[in-house]
Amino acid sequence: MNAQEIDYQIFGEEMQYVEIELDPQEAVVAEAGSFMMMDSDIKMDTIFGDGSNQDTGVLGKLFSAGKRLLTGESLFMTAFLNIGHGKKQVSFASPYPGKIIPIDLSEFQGKFICQKDAFLCAAKGVSVGIEFSKRLGRGLFGGEGFIMQKLEGDGMAFVHAGGTTAKKVLAPGETLRVDTGCIIGFTQNVDYDIEFVGGIKNTIFGGEGLFYATLRGPGTVYIQSLPFSRLAGRVLASIPRGGKDKGEGSLLGGLGNILDGDNRF
Repeated sequence: MNAQEIDYQIFGEEMQYVEIELDPQEAVVAEAGSFMMMDSDIKMDTIFGDGSNQDTGVLGKLFSAGKRLLTGESLFMTAFLNIGHGKKQVSFASPYPGKIIPIDLSEFQGKFICQKDAFLCAAKGVSVGIEFSKRLGRGLFGGEGFIMQKLEGDGMAFVHAGGTTAKKVLAPGETLRVDTGCIIGFTQNVDYDIEFVGGIKNTIFGGEGLFYATLRGPGTVYIQSLPFSRLAGRVLASIPRGGKDKGEGSLLGGLGNILDGDNRF
């Protein structure tokens, strides 16, 4: 099934949203929870899977939905169909600070591989599946990058990245080493593996994890500066135990807690 052609515009800087313009009978599918606003005459419907194979019967629908469970996503997605007579708009918002990246699958030979939580929305007809690792190293130590999503078709898809994004075009044989969580996605020709950092000092005191991803060209790679796992870790680390932090913002800092009788670190 060919994906429908859609027009779009991205608004904002740090907390972006994408506005998609739908012609009559055009549709877009999105992850549950990403919807922001829509015009009248747009019908919202919950569907199994990604909606790319709705004509394959019950088993096809169940298989499409089942693939999403393996990536930790919901069985369902939401479809937005323009049932009116003129152009209508529907918008989807970023889940946390970062950038929305438009991916034209027709420019990437019909396939793009991305982190399992990066997908935001796509034209109806784009298939959202899973990309299994073919190497033991990725499976055992890949972390966020073990099971990835693959977007297939010839339409537009939109992925979300945290912080600032970087686009790297790798020449044949050129290698890029990246923190596994900082990968947004890459084209299908890029060879992806996990490598051990090495060195006793790096292993014990490095603080950057024991493994990193090695991406080898040719192909295009998208990198994010703030993966959600890192953002969540910093937020959790800043929450004071016991529900209070009297030394925050003071010159004494943690010493203020000790003098106050709270000697927990």
